Amino acid sequence: MSEAVQKTGADVSIVFVPPAFAADAIMEAAEAGIRLIVTITEGIPTKDMIMVKEYLRDKNTRLIGPNCPGVITAGECKVGIMPGFVFKPGKIGIVSKSGTLTYEAADQVVKAGMGISTAIGIGGDPIIGTTTKEAVELFMNDPLTEGIIMIGEIGGSLEAEAARWVKANGTKPVVGFIAGQTAPAGRRMGHAGAIIGGAEDTAAAKMQIMRECGITVVDSPAIIGLTMADVLKKIPA
Repeated sequence: MSEAVQKTGADVSIVFVPPAFAADAIMEAAEAGIRLIVTITEGIPTKDMIMVKEYLRDKNTRLIGPNCPGVITAGECKVGIMPGFVFKPGKIGIVSKSGTLTYEAADQVVKAGMGISTAIGIGGDPIIGTTTKEAVELFMNDPLTEGIIMIGEIGGSLEAEAARWVKANGTKPVVGFIAGQTAPAGRRMGHAGAIIGGAEDTAAAKMQIMRECGITVVDSPAIIGLTMADVLKKIPA
């Protein structure tokens, strides 16, 4: 990585290496001065990610993932594994724990007559780099984004933290969806981080917190795009 940076000026790295070696790859990229590291790898040991988070603390590096589809700015750049043709340029930002729901939301947004500014798949592992709140904050400060779609799932407190930040600082409309509404307590559903461990970890609790914080929450992923279009129409010109 150091040689790549010296010879090409590279400032982005995408990590596909197997779980046992992924932490080392992330830290090698950060040590070389890479500014953005997108980690696709799923199943990195939690202990390794704790070490990575601590290592990155004093580095000027943003980590996306692990266990994520990556980042795409529609019509400009893709660093990830998402189907790029789904993402048409527009002014809606997407932050999501789920890769598949990212693509679904983007498709709906485009079919509703809008488009995507940037989509960030933050990843579904228990320990990740950029959080939901941090991604929402980036979109709130992005002049090319007019509305935000926030897709979460059961487990953890990332969505609640983001919702409370939106209530205190939000200047743009946010539409939210939480996957795992029928998940039984204590059972992991899909992603390693998707396990209900406390009262606020359930889908119902997260949806309630989001609504209380002014986010428009949908019960079904099938109406994410139409809901975003309706919310934008209600904003005074």
